[in-house]
Amino acid sequence: MPPINPHHSRPIDVHRWSDHPEIKGLVRDIWDEVFGGGGGKRPGPKPKARPRDMLKVVLLDLYVAWTTDPELSIGVDLNLRKWVAGSRYNALHLSRAVPGIIHRLAEEGLIDLSVGSYSGPGASTNRTARMRAAEPLRAKFREAKFGRIDIRHTDQQECVILRDRAGREEEYEDTAETLEMRRELRAYNDLLRRTFIDLPGIEEPFIEREINVGVRAGDKTRVPFFPENKFVRRVFSRGDWNCNGRFYGGWWQQIGSDLRNKIHINGVPTVEVDFRALHVNILSLEQGVTLEGDPYDLSDSILEGVDRRAQRGYLKTLVLTAINADGDRAAYQAFRDNYPADDPARHFRNSDLQRLLDGFLRQAPQLEGALFKDQGIRLMNVDARIADGVLRAATARNLPVLCIHDSFVVDYRKTKLLKFLMGLSSRRVVGHTLPIASDWMGWDEVDEQRRDDYVEARSVQPTRGSMERRKVFEGAFGPIRGDAFN
Repeated sequence: MPPINPHHSRPIDVHRWSDHPEIKGLVRDIWDEVFGGGGGKRPGPKPKARPRDMLKVVLLDLYVAWTTDPELSIGVDLNLRKWVAGSRYNALHLSRAVPGIIHRLAEEGLIDLSVGSYSGPGASTNRTARMRAAEPLRAKFREAKFGRIDIRHTDQQECVILRDRAGREEEYEDTAETLEMRRELRAYNDLLRRTFIDLPGIEEPFIEREINVGVRAGDKTRVPFFPENKFVRRVFSRGDWNCNGRFYGGWWQQIGSDLRNKIHINGVPTVEVDFRALHVNILSLEQGVTLEGDPYDLSDSILEGVDRRAQRGYLKTLVLTAINADGDRAAYQAFRDNYPADDPARHFRNSDLQRLLDGFLRQAPQLEGALFKDQGIRLMNVDARIADGVLRAATARNLPVLCIHDSFVVDYRKTKLLKFLMGLSSRRVVGHTLPIASDWMGWDEVDEQRRDDYVEARSVQPTRGSMERRKVFEGAFGPIRGDAFN
């Protein structure tokens, strides 16, 4: 087995849970094997969670990581002070006993543990340890009579997140607004949990995609899409409820639009509808001007050797980067860093990018004062409030809708309803119906005489893996009724 790659890891998920009898048996056996079934009384206050339950959380996350990718490791902080049992972000009340449990599992050879480093195991530059299931534990996993569908997250997992300026989770006191937000978001997550969201043309329950930037550029990573990876949170930034607030989580946010248009919800193809040039339109409305047409499509070719379509893509990224940045030089460098090494954009000069922005501002001069002013974090709060209105209304109708910040994926028979909800929510938040677009028409938007052809064009022959996933899902949640036209 290759050594742990500290770059090929993810943070520990401290909210794994299951009441499956086989899982209880596995935890009991390992507890008895490693800790002798006891442990004796410990001085100090009684922990809110039993040590055996903490072991369960660790084992479940190791199992999920192993089934996702056998070489995937889990980042875990072994500093005792980091384990705060009373934190709202630690719903299962894991305590400082967890590092001791992890060390003991390593001593018994059940896990590989590297206190390691970004530059290699044992180096002093990395303060986060990595762990993964070792072969003796993998053998127990292979013999286990349970699967990923039997592992869930605790119902009390926090879904309203406040982060400070450094990106760390920050404690806060609940208000009427946060309580309502949490209630609505838990209802939405419960709907997602009961919804079969799949890529029927894919055999395995994950997508492999190439990493384009960073230290792992060129490597591949796996994005699992079954049975979990659907939990959605609202994340606010800078310790301010007016900053960000977008919906994060859900594997559909981790794949490209080319794959998203192959998503099926409860066995039915989908349509993705997006707000066109959302932040640019909001900024323009704030200046009293309604944008006409596509603001990113310039009639002039400004970048040498770049066709009009590619130039539009570069301009869109540049404008959004400039809206988020607080200075032009930082924006230009951030733009270049967004692209892989072999992309021409990595070699655009500042003067090239300035000319491109000048062309944009000739079409939308009212936006000149909006660039390089750190506007993005505020605009994200605006679009999050629009998305919140869409998701609340859809959930109240028992309609699963997948959010990708400025776009939404829905059962293709409900496209007109989604567009209505998007228009309604945008009018409530910004006082205007924002422009929307979609690559596909919905089934409910197609002329009746053309619907048979449309259904045939959108149909996908499910793989054996997809049919098995559906069988597993229905075994846990009951028959799917959504794929019957009604």
